[in-house]
Amino acid sequence: MPKLRLAWKVWQRDADVYRVTWKTNMIPPLAEPLLYLAAFGAGLGAIVETVPYRGAQVSYAAFIAPGLMAVGVMFHAFFENTYSTFVRMHYQKTFDALLATPLGAADIVLGELLWGASKGFFAGALMMAVILLFGLLQLPSALWILPWSLATGLMFASLGMCFTSRVPNIDAFNLPTFLLITPMYLFSGTFFPLEVLPPWARAAAWALPLTHASSVTRGLAFGEPPAAHAASILYVACFTAAASWLSLRWMRRRIIR
Repeated sequence: MPKLRLAWKVWQRDADVYRVTWKTNMIPPLAEPLLYLAAFGAGLGAIVETVPYRGAQVSYAAFIAPGLMAVGVMFHAFFENTYSTFVRMHYQKTFDALLATPLGAADIVLGELLWGASKGFFAGALMMAVILLFGLLQLPSALWILPWSLATGLMFASLGMCFTSRVPNIDAFNLPTFLLITPMYLFSGTFFPLEVLPPWARAAAWALPLTHASSVTRGLAFGEPPAAHAASILYVACFTAAASWLSLRWMRRRIIR
């Protein structure tokens, strides 16, 4: 079983590296919402002024902004625990060095998961700060987006780690990126309401984790209480628990082997 005290040391190691490269790491999450809001909110929003949301009409910019936050959390957490973790494990041999300390394989994996969740949280928080300047979030309920970003960050970090435990080489990450991450990005209610999809496609979309992450983020952005999204919160909790357990189990076997 991993020990949180030891896993925290791995988190601190990754955080120390992040502090050295923080400038290049902070620019993308700050620039992304501005670019997307400019391209879709101002550009496409000039054509599609409002969209339906829970029986009301809301501006297109206000609709996509929470979805973009959820997407940002997914991208940063997932890719941190796929490409970045694989590089540390396979190319930089960081895990080999860590195993020479009192850290065990499970401690290393848990530390990596916590760091991936933190990267997702940082991205969500930075995007939230930028979007807040546009007046597209309703306070104080929107503040719940911060802990929600951490929770969904852990979910996508665990999902990424599951793939890291299985891929034979770094190029193989193209498959889950193309077959899972890209479809979620496009069809999880980020850019349009799911109600416009046919019933079978809508049901498939609700099976995807990003749909639930976006749904709760959007609800909180529009002033809805977390209790209004209990089903999606339960989905994320169960998905995270299963993915975390599998990633710890599979990665431990890979590291030891």
